Amino acid sequence: MKIKKTLLLLFLFIPAIIILCDNINEAEQDTIVHVTHTGRSYHLDSCRHLRQSRVAISLSDAFGSGYSPCSTCGPPVLENSPGRTSRNDTELYRVNIAGVRTSCAADFERMLKADVVGHVDGDTVRVRITNPPAGLNVIETIRLLGVDTPETVHPNRQVEHFGQEASDFTKAALLDQTVYLAFDWDLRDRFGRLLAYIYTDEGRSFNARLIYEGFGHALMRYPFQFIDEFRELEQEARLEGRGLWGF
Repeated sequence: MKIKKTLLLLFLFIPAIIILCDNINEAEQDTIVHVTHTGRSYHLDSCRHLRQSRVAISLSDAFGSGYSPCSTCGPPVLENSPGRTSRNDTELYRVNIAGVRTSCAADFERMLKADVVGHVDGDTVRVRITNPPAGLNVIETIRLLGVDTPETVHPNRQVEHFGQEASDFTKAALLDQTVYLAFDWDLRDRFGRLLAYIYTDEGRSFNARLIYEGFGHALMRYPFQFIDEFRELEQEARLEGRGLWGF
């Protein structure tokens, strides 16, 4: 008789235990931790490694994006998670390998999705990539390929002519927006910044738009796939007196 009562109690309580465990797991995954712009670990809010920068992220996103727990502050870890989560193995879309000749012919569907979370100047922004492919970080500084806007944050130069206008234009157009990234021969510059073409929702290259509207000029010092197109866009902007060419 006692055995039957015990089995009955277990039968009644097991569903409640399962629901409780599921709720605990969901709450655990939603725990907020913090990462930095350049590091590969996640931290507690009080960690000394967050003095330079901090980005809030859920614990599940931290694991899914390949971050490892900080050995200094000892943040929580997800149960039954591997010590190192595998990263996205999606191949980056490179326009040179695809043989694309103009920016408007690039395959929008193959580009890498990202969210613009920071703005530096007219040709540089910071993005957040969920579950980034191998070789990329969750937070990346993007240097736009093939375009150079007047300086506003150079440590050894004053703000250049039309630099603030270009910076404001990029900030208004991209900050807090979802964008799409395409790549070329070189993945990074000598400063470690990610080199990319940024595309907006309408499928248009923002790099090309900056040149077309006169906020920057084609950067001809380094080879890139759309060099002929960008050169022509600059010539047209000059002739029409757009942006910086109108003063």
